[in-house]
Amino acid sequence: MAEPILDKIKRAVQAAEGLYYRLVLLVGETGSGKTGVLREVAEEFGSSIVNVNLLLSGELLELTAKQRSLRLAGILEQIVARAQSPVVMDNLEILFDKNLRQDPLRLLQAISRNRVVLASWNGNINSGRLLYAESGHPEYHSYESVEALIVGMDGTTAGDSANNRKAE
Repeated sequence: MAEPILDKIKRAVQAAEGLYYRLVLLVGETGSGKTGVLREVAEEFGSSIVNVNLLLSGELLELTAKQRSLRLAGILEQIVARAQSPVVMDNLEILFDKNLRQDPLRLLQAISRNRVVLASWNGNINSGRLLYAESGHPEYHSYESVEALIVGMDGTTAGDSANNRKAE
């Protein structure tokens, strides 16, 4: 019998405690049920979900385009610092906005250096590559080497094989 997705995520969150980047990505296409799973995980750990789009857009609203690019990482760090641990993040689409000129995975890795971060990722894993959006889409990103624990909504694990071995 396959292990439930909630159990895989809980094990990955616990395993992430000892890693350099304490990042766990829940990867699935839009509408695959990531938010529901994140709610269950947050409840299990006594945490709450950080709606990144809502909080960041409010903070960035008054800034110029240049200021947004320069201050985004610091603002995200402040948002995460106020959250309970593990930090459960959903609705990350704003991080992929081309106008912000950021690398979303690097932002997530940076905030996961001192705390465990579980984040939803709208995309999939294809041939060992972590993908966001479709090829040709303006927000498309493809990562070959990912220093994070990855749990797919289909129950698979992928990414840095040494890190994922620790989580299994």
